[in-house]
Amino acid sequence: MRKLIKQWEIFIQGFLLINAIWLISSIILNINVVPNPIDVYKNLNNLFTNDVFLHVFYSLKRIAIGLILSLLIGVPIGIGMAYSKVANRILFPLIYFSYPIPKTALLPIAMVLFGMRDGSKILIMFLIIVFQVIISVRDSVNNIDSTVYQVIKSVGANKLQILWNVTLPAILPQLLTSIRVSLGTAVAILFFVEGYGTKFGMGYYIIDAWSRINYIDMYIGIILISIVGFLLFNLIDFISEKMCRWSNK
Repeated sequence: MRKLIKQWEIFIQGFLLINAIWLISSIILNINVVPNPIDVYKNLNNLFTNDVFLHVFYSLKRIAIGLILSLLIGVPIGIGMAYSKVANRILFPLIYFSYPIPKTALLPIAMVLFGMRDGSKILIMFLIIVFQVIISVRDSVNNIDSTVYQVIKSVGANKLQILWNVTLPAILPQLLTSIRVSLGTAVAILFFVEGYGTKFGMGYYIIDAWSRINYIDMYIGIILISIVGFLLFNLIDFISEKMCRWSNK
C-alpha cells in the first residue's frame, strides 16, 4: 500500500509540474492550440455531456480482450519454449524478428484481414502485449532454480502440481511487470488505432475534437487518456502487491 501511496504522490507532483509548464506555455504562446489549462478544467463538465465515458469503455474493452488473448496464448507458448529446447529453437527466431516491428505499421493489414471495426484494433492490442508476455514467461521459467524442481519432485509432485505450485508463482512477478509496460504502450497507441473505422474510443474522441478544431475537448481527451493509463498502471501494481507478496519483501 505504501508503494501505491508513493506513486500517487509522484503522480500529483508530476501533474502539478506539467500544469505549471502548460500554463506558462499558454501565456507565452497565446495561441488557440495551447489553451489555458484553467479554461480546460472549467469545461470538464463536457465529460458528462459528450459520452466520454462510453469512449473510455470501448477503449478499455479492446485493451482487455487483447490482454486476455495475449495471456491465453502467450503464457503457454512461453512455458513451452522454456521447457522444450526444440520449441525454443523453432519459435525464438520468429519472435526475435517480429518483436521489434512497430505494431501500428501492421494496422492496414489488420484492417484488410479483420475489417475496420473492433477486430483489427484488438489484433493490434494483442500483438503489442503477446510478445512481452512470451518473452517474460520464457525468461522467468528459465531463471527458476533447478533445485526447487528437485525438491518438489522428491515429495512426489506430478507435472501439473509442479506447474501450479512452482512455475506459475515464479513467473507471476515478471509477467505482471511486462503487462504493466505493455498496457502503457497499448494506451499510448489508442490515438492511432482508433482513428479509423470507429466512432467510439478515447483515441477517436481526441482525433474528432482535433478535426473540429475544438482544442478544449481535445485536451480533455488527452487528460482523460493519461489518467486511464495511470490507473491501469496502478491496478497492475496493486495486483502485484497482493499476489506477489514474497517478491515485495
